[in-house]
Amino acid sequence: MRARILRDIKARRAVVDKELERTIWRYLSRNTTLEPQIRMQAQLALNRTPREASPTAIKNRCIITGRGRGIFNEWKMCRFQFRMHALNGELPGVDKAS
Repeated sequence: MRARILRDIKARRAVVDKELERTIWRYLSRNTTLEPQIRMQAQLALNRTPREASPTAIKNRCIITGRGRGIFNEWKMCRFQFRMHALNGELPGVDKAS
């Protein structure tokens, strides 16, 4: 499980590091006032950026177990860990409904 969490952290760092570069290339490739050759070069540069630097490659994972499904975004926990922590009183403002 730890490897998945580390891989996710690495991917998130890559997205942050390459965000400005990807934004510039994307703007240049979509700007219709530029020459087609410049736009094509910008598109090729955008294609050369690492795949893990794409924001769509990021998957929400539980910070405790690394589980990739059933994640509550506000707490970054899977539903089972959320329930366990809530029952133990470790999450402020969360009470059992009934």
